[in-house]
Amino acid sequence: MLVTGGAGFIGGAVVRRLLTGSQALIFNLDKFGYASDLTSIEGVLKDLGPAAAERHVVQRVDLADAAATAAAVQQADPDLVLHLAAESHVDRSINGPSAFLTSNVLGTYSLLQAVRAHWERLPQERQSAFRFHHISTDEVFGSLGPTGRFSETTPYDPRSPYSASKAASDHLVNAWHHTYGVPVVLTNCSNNYGPWQFPEKLIPVVILRAASGEPIPLYGDGLNVRDWLYVDDHVEALLLAATRGRLGASYCVGGDSERTNRQVVEAICSLMDEFKPESAPHDRFITRVKDRLGHDRRYAIDPGLITTELGWKPRHNVENGLRQTVRWYLNHLQWCNSLLDRN
Repeated sequence: MLVTGGAGFIGGAVVRRLLTGSQALIFNLDKFGYASDLTSIEGVLKDLGPAAAERHVVQRVDLADAAATAAAVQQADPDLVLHLAAESHVDRSINGPSAFLTSNVLGTYSLLQAVRAHWERLPQERQSAFRFHHISTDEVFGSLGPTGRFSETTPYDPRSPYSASKAASDHLVNAWHHTYGVPVVLTNCSNNYGPWQFPEKLIPVVILRAASGEPIPLYGDGLNVRDWLYVDDHVEALLLAATRGRLGASYCVGGDSERTNRQVVEAICSLMDEFKPESAPHDRFITRVKDRLGHDRRYAIDPGLITTELGWKPRHNVENGLRQTVRWYLNHLQWCNSLLDRN
């Protein structure tokens, strides 16, 4: 298997699951940007021993480098590609969109070309079993009103440089399937959270700010709605879609846990009051800040198709998922601080 972005948050969770739950040879391709980190994988490898370490091959490659990408795919000789590598932080895309176009559009193009050449060279038996799974986001669908949910038939309507770059990569993958026959599966997920997420996203930011007694930023009125998906649940959906999904199909993956940003922040503060009562109340640190440019009002996903076809349902709701996540971050403050210091 070839996993791109395997040193990132979701990619790392995929690699850990493959190491512990399979005997696959895993090529972990990552450019090792600011949010990349192998600590979680190294911990698993240490527990599993030398045999597992031999099944994990790190490839330090920027997908935008077409020649290096082609060489990496040739080295890996994969039967399955899970493409998770992407720049993903909306705020960073607003301040510096060019990096998102380079990584998410040009990088996906380079990978598709390399994978296409690899797939065309495979013997018939391996060629018929080959899969390219492209992992994307619900943000490509734009912003919802107070009702309705995104589904596989929702028209694309990206609103930020990040979501536009991901929409472009989705279209490239579909085009390579329909034009060249590359066997692909796509998934579009809602907001992921859980252990090992780089501490710039909402949930780890709130936990770390509350733990240190710093202001907790809340954009605008705090009523923007997101559908929250625990990362381990997402990994289960990804592996099902990659191995059992229909070729050419897309699947929407959501946690069935809609919450406003204010509700998420307040829930974390309540958990912090429980875990760190000496610093309560933590909601006194919540600070309203100017809203983000082009801030989509509401995302929500209907996961009916992946549930019906592949039997997937999330195992975590946002209450127990947040409890596990807050506890994990409080036990791993040193890891968080080392990443923040590095950046």
